[in-house]
Amino acid sequence: MPLSLQLLAEAPAQLLPARELMAFTLAAHIILVPLGVAFPLITLVMHYRGLRRNDATALLLARRWSAVMAVQFALGIVTGTVLSFEFGLLWPGLMGRWGDVFGVGFGVEGWAFFLESVLIAIYLYGWRRLKPRTHFLLGLPLPFAALLGAFGILAANSWMNTPQGFSLDSAGNPVDVNVWKAIFTPMFGPEYWHFVVGMILTAGFVVAGVYATGWLRGRRDRYHRLGFTVPFTIAAVAAPVQFVLGDSIARSVFHKQPVKFAAMEIVWKTDTRVPEYLFGRLQEDGSVKGGLKIPLLDSFLAGFSPNTEVVGLTSVPADQRPTATQATIAHWAFDLMVLIGSALVLLALWYGLVWLRHRRPPASRWFYGAAACAGAGSVVAVESGWIATEVGRQPWIVYENMRVAEAVTSTRSTSLWIMFGVVAAVYAFLFGSFLVVLLKMRTRWRLADEQQAAVAGAPTPEDDIPYGPRASVPAGDVPAAGPAPGPGAGRSGGEGS
Repeated sequence: MPLSLQLLAEAPAQLLPARELMAFTLAAHIILVPLGVAFPLITLVMHYRGLRRNDATALLLARRWSAVMAVQFALGIVTGTVLSFEFGLLWPGLMGRWGDVFGVGFGVEGWAFFLESVLIAIYLYGWRRLKPRTHFLLGLPLPFAALLGAFGILAANSWMNTPQGFSLDSAGNPVDVNVWKAIFTPMFGPEYWHFVVGMILTAGFVVAGVYATGWLRGRRDRYHRLGFTVPFTIAAVAAPVQFVLGDSIARSVFHKQPVKFAAMEIVWKTDTRVPEYLFGRLQEDGSVKGGLKIPLLDSFLAGFSPNTEVVGLTSVPADQRPTATQATIAHWAFDLMVLIGSALVLLALWYGLVWLRHRRPPASRWFYGAAACAGAGSVVAVESGWIATEVGRQPWIVYENMRVAEAVTSTRSTSLWIMFGVVAAVYAFLFGSFLVVLLKMRTRWRLADEQQAAVAGAPTPEDDIPYGPRASVPAGDVPAAGPAPGPGAGRSGGEGS
């Protein structure tokens, strides 16, 4: 029997459904994370531009983005809360033994969620109700609250990858906990900054992709140009930075988690002059099928020399390393992340070169087609990064201290599969509702803009600054397309609410 099947047969029956449920909810939640972490920053950049230049278009975009931000955050709270419960329900062994060591990260993340929800409510309420400068200043803490939440969750995850800050008693339980060491582990810095810049990059490309799609459909007014340029510029600046940080975290994994690195690069035996495989498949006997083999490259990337020794999977017993299947999954996820990241860097360079030469974005349909795909591509890269991180750590839930099988719940596997089905159905409804709400908001804003622009003498959406008294529509100026917009319609056009 192949080793992978043998280990699967020996695992508790609850392990597979618990893993699948956790993987599903985490994959769903992480779709929202870039907008939750970085969208407030992008919105405030647009808001600042509007105030600094007295730019009504920028203020209108910021206003509308703040509404999207609030809806997204509400859904993120639901999916994030489900994940929090799952840590206790699915992995009681982890929380029961190690909660006192790394649980502070979840506490920080919980307080950050609470703070961010209050700040979003104040920011959303403040349009037209607060003075412009006061309103903007009250929004400034939003990105920091989002970064605080990322700090908490990344502190917990980095501890699971490189646990420290405790001693073990004779029964194997952690004692003498040092909270600061448990938070600031060797992998925390590389993971945190790689994550934060990745979220900024992803959110920028996702938002810009919406307006790139509008450009391809012929909407080339200033509203769409500005809606594309600001987030895309932020993402374009972040892309090369993320590429460097990605190389840095891979090197940290090489030094701190050599077996995980071996899984991500499907290295079977410890050796020098190790080749790099692009999308190869590791077999049970250590051979690699398929993919593109590049001689010496893996050793060179790991230590800038072809003579760098790379630790292989066989350096540890079979029950202490990922299986061939798990290593292949981690390897493909890692390669996909690097491939997409490289493509995004090239897209950012294209944008930057055209901007430097002509002081405007590229005009090519190929560019905007690529930009429209960049948002989805960056989300796939984020998902791939988490897959590589979590699958590459197997079979450990706490690296070299506790196996996943030791932490799993004793609940019957049938109950877990039923729970998985219920959660999948609920999430399908939630994300479907989220999409419907966004589409309705878009349609309402577009109709309000068209209606307001059709009224003779009324300010266009690009002229109506969302501060101070609302713009009034002259009496009797009724567009032929429909009735005159009342106060509610005018508010939708000027405020985007």
